[in-house]
Amino acid sequence: MKHHELDQLLTLAKIGQDFPQLLSRDKRLQRWVDLLEVDPHRVLTTLHETEYQPARARAALRCDNSALSVAFADPLLRAAGLENDTYGEAKRFFQLSDGQLHDIVCFCHFGTTVSAARTARFIRAKHIDRTAGIWARLCAFFA
Repeated sequence: MKHHELDQLLTLAKIGQDFPQLLSRDKRLQRWVDLLEVDPHRVLTTLHETEYQPARARAALRCDNSALSVAFADPLLRAAGLENDTYGEAKRFFQLSDGQLHDIVCFCHFGTTVSAARTARFIRAKHIDRTAGIWARLCAFFA
């Protein structure tokens, strides 16, 4: 009998969307960071003026080659319940507030494009390593 880690099994099994979520919020965010770090020099497109959009329009925002599309391309995150690469779905799936997701994907923070590495560092500093002190988080963000 061959043994596999849970994330390997989910990827191999091609589990349907109705499969219960097995990944905690922190594990989902960590997986997103890991995916971004696979190609740290990849240039990602940011979303335009998320904070000025009406709620319905903001929820439907998406663009090709964004940090959100990187997450949606992953079979493990899709198996865990990520349904598409829209702003609203990412907000729901990663359990982020509008302000938190805005800080990750909006062009007003990074310009029209941002590296995958910078996005990963930002997510890690603000949402994963939040138990670290302020200086540790700042150092991680600007590293």
